[in-house]
Amino acid sequence: MSATRVLIVEDATSLALGYAGQLEEQGFSVEIAASANEARSILQRAAFDVVLLDLQLPDGDGLELYREHERELARSSVIVITADGSLERAITAMRCGAYDFLVKPVPGQRLATTVRNAAERHRLRREVKAVRAGRHREQFHGFVGRSPVMQAVYRSIENVAGSKASVFITGESGTGKEVAAEALHKAGDRREGPFVPLNCGAIPESLVESELFGHVKGAFTSALDHREGAISAAHGGTLFLDEICEMELKLQVKLLRFLQTGLVQKVGSNKLEPVDVRVVCATNRDPVVEVDAGRFREDLYYRLNVIPIELPPLRERGDDVMLLAKAFLERYAAEEGKRFDGFSEDSDSFLIAHSWPGNVRELQNVIRRAIILQDGGPLELDRVGRARPVPAGRADLPEAGASRAAMNGWGDPLRDAALELLEGRSFAEVEQILIEAAIAKADGNITRAARALNVSPSTIYRKRERWEALDGGGRIAS
Repeated sequence: MSATRVLIVEDATSLALGYAGQLEEQGFSVEIAASANEARSILQRAAFDVVLLDLQLPDGDGLELYREHERELARSSVIVITADGSLERAITAMRCGAYDFLVKPVPGQRLATTVRNAAERHRLRREVKAVRAGRHREQFHGFVGRSPVMQAVYRSIENVAGSKASVFITGESGTGKEVAAEALHKAGDRREGPFVPLNCGAIPESLVESELFGHVKGAFTSALDHREGAISAAHGGTLFLDEICEMELKLQVKLLRFLQTGLVQKVGSNKLEPVDVRVVCATNRDPVVEVDAGRFREDLYYRLNVIPIELPPLRERGDDVMLLAKAFLERYAAEEGKRFDGFSEDSDSFLIAHSWPGNVRELQNVIRRAIILQDGGPLELDRVGRARPVPAGRADLPEAGASRAAMNGWGDPLRDAALELLEGRSFAEVEQILIEAAIAKADGNITRAARALNVSPSTIYRKRERWEALDGGGRIAS
């Protein structure tokens, strides 16, 4: 602990000396800068493990100082500490890379704990960089991929895993958003705590509040006992809210209140309970579009979108397709007790040429089905998972999502063509093909796909979760 160096940038002498005294009692080595100019001078000649940075300095703005010395401060864990508790400045500080954001007055124990955690994060980051310098990773906390875009994702997760700031993960359906959330959990300080996922679109609206906050016995007709919500279950760990943009506006207000206060109120209870969780959320929609359309609260979006992480689609990941395909082949062949001699030449060509609109989930399902239906030799993906070309003169077949009434309006030749395309498929397979095709046509938007199919979004979510469970449960994701 004595080797940990802390720079305090604070113009209020009493506060600076108070912070220094509390930290020196814990064994930290402390230096004080009373102005932006003094901090500049110190940063040019010395490196620190942790920097406590006031945002309101007599000769400048602390955030401007941060940006000016971004390279130097990138080698430290920065804790922003200020009397200005505005959300906007908190978000700006976190986006600059700050480890944490504290509002004055700061209790001594809270200060010491935060600095200690920040110093530990700084140490771990140095060790990770030393071990991985110059090496590209093919696997990372459940991910498989060595492409440059995935290396950037890995670095982003490592850089923010130790922070308490909320993370907003975006990306097309099937790109591995839950795997990214789990990676953030496993790579961070909360790895020993629980990881609790909740799909906001897969639960009926009437039950989402109870699933999230919990309820007391008798809160509503079916509340026969007390129930702990997902937030309380994630205490000390990470709460992952998937498909956050599916959450109704009324519940968004309650979630925002929890994020602001850290207090949970169960349905039917007047008691407020403190909960310590790190919130990670995800969506396959464009959250800015949802905010502009009035479907997602702007204040909640900014509270959640402190640290954004975007996952690339599989079509932008180059050779990762083959790397993932081989990993899936190895895993599922072992599960089925079969042996294959890699992929056929035609399958190799298909894997590289296909655009994979369903991303890694589509690739996973295609290979899994092929393994189940074949007994050995080179795996031939041409038999399953790939739609055969539409026969000439039949390009007017209705697209996935067409209603039964529209199908009944086809002429006999067109109906025969549709049956030919689906020959040998079970009803469950046909249903899955139609749903996935509708989702692809809707650019991954579950709500639009559900509207086209005349079903509820929760129906699609439940079916997709069941398909994933039938595909083996475990994930190798993008």
